[in-house]
Amino acid sequence: MSMEFYTLGNSGLKVTRLALGTMTFGTEWGWGADKDAARAIFNAYVDAGGNFFDTADAYTGGTSETWLGEFIAERGLRDDAVISTKFSMNLTARSPNAAGNGRKNILRAVDASLKRLHTDHIDLYLMHCWDRLTPPEEVMRTFDDLVRAGKVLHVGLSDVPAWYASRAQSIAEHRGYEPVSALQLEYSLAERSIENEFVPFGTRYGAGIMAWSPLASGLLSGKYRPSVEHQGDGRLEMVRGTTNPGFQKFNDRNWAIVAELEKVAADLGRSMAQVAINWAMTQPGLASVIIGATRLEQLKDNLGALDFVIPSELRQRLEDVSTLPSSFPYSFFGSEIQGALTGGKTVADKPAAYHPDLRISGEFAGV
Repeated sequence: MSMEFYTLGNSGLKVTRLALGTMTFGTEWGWGADKDAARAIFNAYVDAGGNFFDTADAYTGGTSETWLGEFIAERGLRDDAVISTKFSMNLTARSPNAAGNGRKNILRAVDASLKRLHTDHIDLYLMHCWDRLTPPEEVMRTFDDLVRAGKVLHVGLSDVPAWYASRAQSIAEHRGYEPVSALQLEYSLAERSIENEFVPFGTRYGAGIMAWSPLASGLLSGKYRPSVEHQGDGRLEMVRGTTNPGFQKFNDRNWAIVAELEKVAADLGRSMAQVAINWAMTQPGLASVIIGATRLEQLKDNLGALDFVIPSELRQRLEDVSTLPSSFPYSFFGSEIQGALTGGKTVADKPAAYHPDLRISGEFAGV
């Protein structure tokens, strides 16, 4: 197994197509990996050639950042490792200014993350979630200040509206600020909403997409079945009834996707998880896919997604079952309208693939 390295968006930062998500590092939330298991997962990912680590200050009460920093230091990997962390959600905040996306909280959060990670800089710093309050002008100016101070190297946005991301990138371009190099967004066979807005934005304006939850919180791993009333001890079963839309996965459309995925995986002789991850990481605009695990065997299975290609006919079956209905205004841009806009001659769009000419093959330690 050999990892390939791609530049993240238009930046010079080189990352592997599979990033290690560390939201599972710690058991404070009632699920996750203890320290020994987390260390084993980290080491297996590094030994497989991975260099891209994703965390956040809110994950497991800060344990995720702390352990990740320790593991990187134990192996002397700080120069090789690309650390991505996030701010916005202070789950213990007692003050309205100790959370959200305002300048005051960003400056508080970055110093706290640097301390937990045992490092003097963060390679990629992301706004975790739009707070519906802070203007992008304030966020981008603060980001740029952090880059100029050397605390942060590159910046990105997670879980924001497309108009907000576009506005933020325009501000950066106009004012000479550090641009948005990454967009971290939910994406899987079960959640393809970003294809309308974010994929075209990312490919045209230099922001690589990092996909979180490529297995739809475990739905696409094969552990859940529609005929089973209680779905074991998986995360989706544990949070059944939550109002978090990210965990609302049990519906007829998704069960149809699970059924077809199972058939395609059987045809390929691969696990359902491997096929789902492979599909996501080879979609247009995707820079990296975040995989997470609570057990070592889960990670090893996920890494197997690198070892094969989904044939076009099988890929089409996955496309057919998971494609979302066209919505306005995209439903308006059909061939008839396009012909009227181009004098009767429809022109091809720019290639949608994510900069394949920029990929670098090689071992992690040699980059």
